Amino acid sequence: MTILENQSLLKYNTFGIDVSAKYFATIDSVDLLSELLSNKTYKQEDKLILGGGSNVLFTKNQDAIVLLNQIKGIKVETEDAKGWTISAGGGENWHQFVLHCIEKGYAGIENMSLIPGSVGASPIQNIGAYGTEVKDVFEWLEAFHIPTGEIHRFTHSDCNFGYRESVFKNKLKGEYLITKVAYRLTKNPNLNTSYGAINKALEEMKVTTPTLKNISDAVISIRESKLPDPKKIGNSGSFFKNPIIENSILNKVKENYPELTTYPVSDTHSKVAAGWLIDKAGWKGKTVNNYGVHKNQALVLVNYGGATGKEIYDLSSDIIRSVKEKYGIELEREVNVL
Repeated sequence: MTILENQSLLKYNTFGIDVSAKYFATIDSVDLLSELLSNKTYKQEDKLILGGGSNVLFTKNQDAIVLLNQIKGIKVETEDAKGWTISAGGGENWHQFVLHCIEKGYAGIENMSLIPGSVGASPIQNIGAYGTEVKDVFEWLEAFHIPTGEIHRFTHSDCNFGYRESVFKNKLKGEYLITKVAYRLTKNPNLNTSYGAINKALEEMKVTTPTLKNISDAVISIRESKLPDPKKIGNSGSFFKNPIIENSILNKVKENYPELTTYPVSDTHSKVAAGWLIDKAGWKGKTVNNYGVHKNQALVLVNYGGATGKEIYDLSSDIIRSVKEKYGIELEREVNVL
């Protein structure tokens, strides 16, 4: 087992922020994790779990042992007439897992193609795109409880899923390393093409009877046209959540901004497009030194090279304040700020 000291985290976060970790270890098995955390030297250190590093903004060096989750493996847990329960190791790359399922004909997650990050992060964030969220297909997960060294299983109800939320982001934050996640995927797909520009992309592809791969290709095409490649420009995808507000408040905002993009979520609340708010507040494409707001998607903050996490955090604070002043709506950060 190799433990690195004062390890740079530059290549382990998609924002490309250069901070260091006091200790750093790559975890590819539960046995290795148990061995590490029973070591007196590291047992008392703060722990930080990293997966793909695609939803984190580092603002300082980490006085902790950073555990990079690289636990792999994909398995058919059960199969019946309607579908499969498929499990994947928490360290599997999410997009590669999606492509694997599409190739095998396992339907249900094709709309979440090209979301960056790892399988282990998918239930933590309740990731989602184009009308589908992890909670729609989630069966169970297994996780290593860092304080006790026990493996615990979580059901759907245990996870307390919300919009980009779960119990692992609040009550149980930092207590678990997710080792395995199982999803219920179907043999009889109900293809969701109505959300966003999927239908338009399919038309451009001249597809009239879409397959799982067609849906995935359409989503990939849309995402690539709007979102910068983190290998080229540092970013964490959507930096802000789409706010959900009461319709009574929304109606007042729409008196001044009738073109505001919204989506109903219940009889009393609606989701507001944060990207629209940020764009119309004048931030889209704005650059400050070597960082800023992406020119094609106002939800995405970018590091063009060498920016600090604090600079990007301060930019996000300015955007939140600006949107609040203009519309009376408060944005919330989606990324984990450390």
